Amino acid sequence: MDGKVFLGGGGENYGDPQGLSLKYANRHGLIAGATGTGKTVTLQILAEGFSEAGVPVFLADVKGDLSGLAKSGTPEHKLHNPFTQRAATIGFTDFAYRASPVTFWDLFGEQGHPVRTTVTEMGPLLLSRLLELSEAQEGILNIAFRLADEDGLPLLDLKDLQALLVWIGENRAQLSLRYGNVSTASIGAIQRRLLVIENQGASKLFGEPALELKDLMRTDDQGRGMVNILASDKLMAAPGLYATFLLWLLSELFEELPEVGDPDKPKLVFFFDEAHLLFDDAPKVLVDKVEQVARLIRSKGVGVYFITQNPADVPEDILGQLGNRIQHALRAFTAKDRKNLRLAAETYRENPTFDTEEAIREVGVGEAVTSMLQKKGVPGIVERTLIRPPSSQLGPITKADRKAHLAASDLGGKYDTLLDRNSAFEILSKRAEQAAKAAEAAEAEEEDQPMMQREYSAARRYSGSRVSRSSSRYTRKKDTFASAMGEAVIKELKGTTGRRIVRGILGSFFKGR
Repeated sequence: MDGKVFLGGGGENYGDPQGLSLKYANRHGLIAGATGTGKTVTLQILAEGFSEAGVPVFLADVKGDLSGLAKSGTPEHKLHNPFTQRAATIGFTDFAYRASPVTFWDLFGEQGHPVRTTVTEMGPLLLSRLLELSEAQEGILNIAFRLADEDGLPLLDLKDLQALLVWIGENRAQLSLRYGNVSTASIGAIQRRLLVIENQGASKLFGEPALELKDLMRTDDQGRGMVNILASDKLMAAPGLYATFLLWLLSELFEELPEVGDPDKPKLVFFFDEAHLLFDDAPKVLVDKVEQVARLIRSKGVGVYFITQNPADVPEDILGQLGNRIQHALRAFTAKDRKNLRLAAETYRENPTFDTEEAIREVGVGEAVTSMLQKKGVPGIVERTLIRPPSSQLGPITKADRKAHLAASDLGGKYDTLLDRNSAFEILSKRAEQAAKAAEAAEAEEEDQPMMQREYSAARRYSGSRVSRSSSRYTRKKDTFASAMGEAVIKELKGTTGRRIVRGILGSFFKGR
């Protein structure tokens, strides 16, 4: 289908062949359906179609199955046997087994090239979401970012932020006068949350070299768009980290890419799997941020596709921005399920030949109810569709295949080695070291002073001290004649006459100082 990504269709009881128009692919989309209804395969064939059209793709491989995109399917594979027949049924005459160009990524650097960003690039809003901070704690985090900007303290990794928070705690009295109350309890809470996400592996995310967006938007020597696969099976153990990272990446695309208007095809297609993790318990300011990005990022040439079990997982304001929809089966076992099913059916443009709600309930595995944007961005009539078979391998590739693929990648030398340049941790550590040396030097200088001057300095420090007389440091012993005489001398020195005597005797000595 010229200018379209072929989805499927045809056959008895099914509508016309369905395709996703490349011109309207940046109007975003939704892939929904219950577990086991075929969402992953639909994601796979969309990634193949965009890649063949020269459009780079970024997707998260939550279950490990999508790594098969890097290897060609074969007729001998047990999962591919029915595909030849289905291709003929739906009129897919161009069907052929073929691998897609793939780059593997992994936050932990185990199943792909490491993906990193800096604490500064993440920003206080997303970092507060990741740390699940209260309003007061988020305020202190904003203070930390402000101080880092003003004082030239690069925040690259977690130890930089931890060191800056320690400095803020030590200087909280002065900072409270300028920024409001800075409590040790809030600082301690942030440090504990940093420890939690560090144990979850977030320390691997923050650092350098940071990911460059241009490396996600490449094509191979045949003009096919690169399929960037983020290994997320381990990452899903920390759902907050997963959702925050993908939202950060989406925000970076929004902020850095130039305006392109309405291109003939997208510059990049971004698939957000397990989308409900982004919105579960999310504060309104974060949901508003996602809505803003979804509404405006299409003018940057980026299409965003949310994958989730139920359309109700996506807030209505964002759901209204998703023009291209592929709805796999929804099961209605409870009253709430039936309500969600009815609401999902009502969002489609009706087809007079069948009942949409009934169709969503009855479609089988590998089938879907689809509605694609047509000319001028008008939603198409809903159709029952047989999804086309994928050209790449169904299921994951072997560890040996992945290792060989990574070894052949031209990005290995760029991201695989961690850099640790001078940043906030090193700068603050150096300042603390210099302050300690200065204090030691002052003590040594005082010890080198003549005894009479040291006694005078000690007497001045004692007389000016506001420490309680009950303090063990300043408790005076009165049980000896020497201590009583010492007290009398100190008392006299505190008086006017005593100060004149001291100035007279020692004036010439201190004149130089």
